[in-house]
Amino acid sequence: MTGTPFFQVDAFAERPLTGNPAGVMPLDRWLPDDVMQAIAAENNLAETAFTVPFEGEDADYELRWFTPAVEVPLCGHATLAAGHILIHMDRVRFSTQAGILTVTRNGDLLELDLPAAQLIEVDEPELCEALGLSPRPVWLASPGFNDSAIIQVESEAEVLAVSPDFAKLKTIRRMAVVTARGEEQDIASRVFVPYAGIDEDPVTGSAHGALVPYWAERLGRESFTALQASVRRGVLHCRLKGDRVALGGRCFTIIAGTFQL
Repeated sequence: MTGTPFFQVDAFAERPLTGNPAGVMPLDRWLPDDVMQAIAAENNLAETAFTVPFEGEDADYELRWFTPAVEVPLCGHATLAAGHILIHMDRVRFSTQAGILTVTRNGDLLELDLPAAQLIEVDEPELCEALGLSPRPVWLASPGFNDSAIIQVESEAEVLAVSPDFAKLKTIRRMAVVTARGEEQDIASRVFVPYAGIDEDPVTGSAHGALVPYWAERLGRESFTALQASVRRGVLHCRLKGDRVALGGRCFTIIAGTFQL
């Protein structure tokens, strides 16, 4: 039986036991896919991040993400968590399905650089119905953002009041992102991903890859703060940089130990 290092990190958290918990498992080499999927299911966290050293100059590590049910093409909070564990100087670079993602120190924050989604307006009344909302425009993100679909409501109070029909929502392959202008922060959102085994995600970096360009246009500025108003809650410091997004936040290591495999 071999001991494999494992960490649980609260990402985009204002203090321990808030934000979004992610598993981080640094490996010397990849485990079989079914074993990594089983570990993610065992953790039962929104995502577990697995890394191996990158053989080349473009990145420091390869990085993959698994929910309890599936591997996903992009996960922001678990990337920030992996950066928190693996950063040794001012930055660490990850080679991923979404390209090179960088985590950089920025004062007392860690800042994740990721692509900005392109958005198109679509009509998806079944998605709105599953969320308990009247039909309205839905903004669908370009591929690679876990099928993010932005639905705007009138207020943060309405964001908090959303009560989805999770059985219906599970049949729709969308990361449903319900959002509005915020009260204490500039914007607020909640994120639902039942198709990936996550009814409500606590704090979602990939969703903000779509929310940042969406709200930058509507707020008329490129920098703002965002509250993800889940029960755990998390705050992101957002910045649009052309075709990239920077998401700043804090991380706290909650568990450090070993998997006995």
